[in-house]
Amino acid sequence: MRQDSQWEPRVVGFLCRWCSYAGADLAGTSRKKYPANIRAIKVPCSSRVDSLFIIKALRLGFDGVLVSGCHPGDCHYQTGNYRARRRIAITKKFLEYMGIDPQRIQASWVSASEGGKFAEVVTEVTKGLKETGPNRLFIEEGQGYG
Repeated sequence: MRQDSQWEPRVVGFLCRWCSYAGADLAGTSRKKYPANIRAIKVPCSSRVDSLFIIKALRLGFDGVLVSGCHPGDCHYQTGNYRARRRIAITKKFLEYMGIDPQRIQASWVSASEGGKFAEVVTEVTKGLKETGPNRLFIEEGQGYG
């Protein structure tokens, strides 16, 4: 079991293939500094991120989830990011009802040309999760975190 002083949050990021994933790629090729705490999953559109994906990520032990897509009004599928925004708001309310801090789920809108913004978003999400603390919600009794 790791010491809390050494603990780093683990984040899963569902990134839209058209904008946010390309923005993450630009951040990497531009050598923008951001925490390596995120595991990126490319999705066709932010609207394809089901609430069950978010819950499953938390259940698997991730400390937070980032859903990132095109800016509202610029979605390649016209209204996908509006749908994603509504779904995330509902999911946050549901998780809050279950006793899970809704700050564990974040949404951002990052275009393909905003590598710097992607780095800032990941840095802020990681910082917020450090304040929130580790996800110990689904750990069975007797199991350690790690």
